[in-house]
Amino acid sequence: MSGRETGRDPALPHSAQAVAYKSSAGAASASADDLEVVPGFERENLQGWIPQLATEADIRTVIEKAFDYRGDVTITRKDSKEITGYLFDRRAGPTLDSSVVRLMLANSTDRPSIPYSGIAAIAFTGRDTAAGKSYEAWVKKYWEKRAKGEKNISIEPEALE
Repeated sequence: MSGRETGRDPALPHSAQAVAYKSSAGAASASADDLEVVPGFERENLQGWIPQLATEADIRTVIEKAFDYRGDVTITRKDSKEITGYLFDRRAGPTLDSSVVRLMLANSTDRPSIPYSGIAAIAFTGRDTAAGKSYEAWVKKYWEKRAKGEKNISIEPEALE
């Protein structure tokens, strides 16, 4: 299996997995404007986290979090070799030996595959490039600039560095 189907509701698109619209008045009486605003969800701050990988369940859970993380991770293999990159793919199989993760390395076109069974540790070492950059924060910044009287302002994305 690959992709986001493990533990997810396949009937919902990925963006709707953690979000459900609930109306106290019922969907029939909700206005179109109410339906366009969907409540967000909080993301965990994983940057700098080095979790314990004691059980198979721990390994699988941490790999799922690393897959959803928007920064680099450092994987320490059981042979003590460290690999740092963006975890862009994981293929969960029935055993740790048949499950693999794949990383994109910063200065290389290599895409190394590492079996789950070969992972000794995972550290969330890279900066989460989207942390604190929600749409609401983006719009709030615009309105603060406008309130200060700044001219020629626009909502532009920040450079990724």
